[in-house]
Amino acid sequence: MLSWQEKEGKPLSPMLAVLYAILLIVLWFWIDFKLGRKSHLKKAHHRDFPYRYSDISLFTDGIPLFEDMFAEIERAELHIHILFYIVKEDHFSREFLGLLKKKADEGVQVRLLLDWMGSFKLKKTTIREIRKHNIHLSFCQVPKLPYLFYSSQERNHRKIAVIDGKTGYLGGFNIGKEYINEDKKLSPWRDYHLKIIGEGVQDLQEEFLEDWFEATGRDFRKSGTFHSKPKKGKCRHRIIPCEGISLEEKFTQLIRIAKEQIIIGTPYFIPSRLLLDELIKALRKGVKLTVIVPGKADHPFVKEASYTYFRKLIPEGAGIYHYQNGFYHPKVILIDHEMCDVGTSNFDKRSLFLNHELNCYIYDQDCISEIEAALIEDISSSEKVELKSLTGFHPKRIFLELAAAAISHFL
Repeated sequence: MLSWQEKEGKPLSPMLAVLYAILLIVLWFWIDFKLGRKSHLKKAHHRDFPYRYSDISLFTDGIPLFEDMFAEIERAELHIHILFYIVKEDHFSREFLGLLKKKADEGVQVRLLLDWMGSFKLKKTTIREIRKHNIHLSFCQVPKLPYLFYSSQERNHRKIAVIDGKTGYLGGFNIGKEYINEDKKLSPWRDYHLKIIGEGVQDLQEEFLEDWFEATGRDFRKSGTFHSKPKKGKCRHRIIPCEGISLEEKFTQLIRIAKEQIIIGTPYFIPSRLLLDELIKALRKGVKLTVIVPGKADHPFVKEASYTYFRKLIPEGAGIYHYQNGFYHPKVILIDHEMCDVGTSNFDKRSLFLNHELNCYIYDQDCISEIEAALIEDISSSEKVELKSLTGFHPKRIFLELAAAAISHFL
């Protein structure tokens, strides 16, 4: 329909033209997202791995983690498969890539899979240099038509390393200097990462090969080349992959089985309405809820996005803690000293409804005790959030909260 100005033969004012352009862009984003989501749900995989027994070690600091991982890579004889959400352009990334190039030059098969958006800053010269050494490098979740906006938001947030089919890693750490405590603002970096030796490694390998096939079309999923006969470990566990479709249901199930306590450690607390309701129900049943989040944020709006949920949980008896000793990045849920979830999934809408994630459910008491001790240490390094600090008239906080609410799915 023509505006009155156009009917009169007058051109649109610049301000009105800009407004129309913004409205068209917003409309395009909305349609793109809705149709992209529908397509995503049709194509998403549902994989359920069985219960396994492995020896599992917990790392909470990047320096010992990567010393251990790099030593295992150095000992590799057959193949190295690694998926990271982020590999940056800094001295630590060059050390990591240099080690992979060295192993490839020795004849070890090396496959490196990176999320396109997460590792966007990797230079073309670096990529060419990697491939010169016969490293098979590919990017996953590359934005594509017809749903360009949605596909740019659907990211592979998994972190997997499998060496010779015998040793595996998964958790929250990526490759960059901040993850080894060299970022002035975010150091020390607190995170949870698991080393797995035993039956569970075959599931990490299978998940990597599935993602590799999706990214490259090269299918090694049925090949026995990359699977070794696993040794049975002592820790009962289960690898849980999600693709933006079933995580809300899985988290809901965890909350519902809690009888005594729930501890959630997450850098971003932006739950769905269903999960918030389930947490409130648990509190009203007498379950103790503790939530640990960063005292400082690594991205705009994420801290303020959590406030609306905290204002509902604190009056119900929840203990909310801001971690003070650096930046807090673990993704962990502890239920009743009975089971624990450690992996790549944040307690936020992006992990629930967009990202490809990978978690490990742990049922062994000794392993759970180690993780629980780390969580107790996290709480001791935190300050409890008081309700009064989240209420009252604070224009800046209110503005940031409103902005965060509008884009909460994408934070």
